[in-house]
Amino acid sequence: MHITWDEYFMGVALLSAKRSKDPSTQVGACLVNQDKRIIGIGYNGFPRGCSDDVFPWGKGNQDELLNKYQYVVHAEANAILNSSGNIKGSTVYVTLFPCNECAKLLIQSGVKHIVYMTDIHSGTVSTIASKKMLDAAGVTYEKMPEIEISLNSKWNIY
Repeated sequence: MHITWDEYFMGVALLSAKRSKDPSTQVGACLVNQDKRIIGIGYNGFPRGCSDDVFPWGKGNQDELLNKYQYVVHAEANAILNSSGNIKGSTVYVTLFPCNECAKLLIQSGVKHIVYMTDIHSGTVSTIASKKMLDAAGVTYEKMPEIEISLNSKWNIY
């Protein structure tokens, strides 16, 4: 039995997520052009030159400078920045529904379709804003059915 294109590209996103050192939310993204060629991949992590040992992975600290949110580059942004070709008309496979900031980047880059695994932040202001912008810009999105990929490893995509 072989896997579908959607399963293949989401599998690449899932595998990319495993590169993230984030202890609570490992996210991966895989950009695919209209010819079904991977043109960019990314995962959530700190910018180049910003050590994982110096910058915080925590969240919920009252001092916002001690929270990861001020520093982490999201998987979608990294996939765009790591891309090797024209992104216009592409599809992004992402393990977590894009936040409003990533939605802006995807729209501006010309991504036309989003396939995602989970939307655990559904109902938050960020996700509502994201969907409003995606809908207005004509970017479609769909939840991928559960897939199982076995590499003798446990996945932590949340």
